Amino acid sequence: METVQELIPLAKELMAQKPKGKLVKLYVLGSLLAFFGVVLGIVETVCSPFTAASRLRDEEAAVASLQAARERQALRRQALLEKDKQPESVRCRRGFSHRQHAS
Repeated sequence: METVQELIPLAKELMAQKPKGKLVKLYVLGSLLAFFGVVLGIVETVCSPFTAASRLRDEEAAVASLQAARERQALRRQALLEKDKQPESVRCRRGFSHRQHAS
């Protein structure tokens, strides 16, 4: 069934043979499914540039959020390193004050 010209003689031959109702229903169902498949293919082809653009935007947003998380993590590490570099007397000042009052 490559062309519509072949479809018309087939339909005439089927009608000449007085087909049963179930057979006609089966051919109609197959034709409708094929038609819907073609329509869905056309819709997908028309809409695919828009969906590709939205996927690209989603990927860019995910990359940006990952970069922001990495930057925050780097800032935390840097703050911890700076805290570790503080002199011992500055870090333990509070502990000494509690000991003096406790005794």
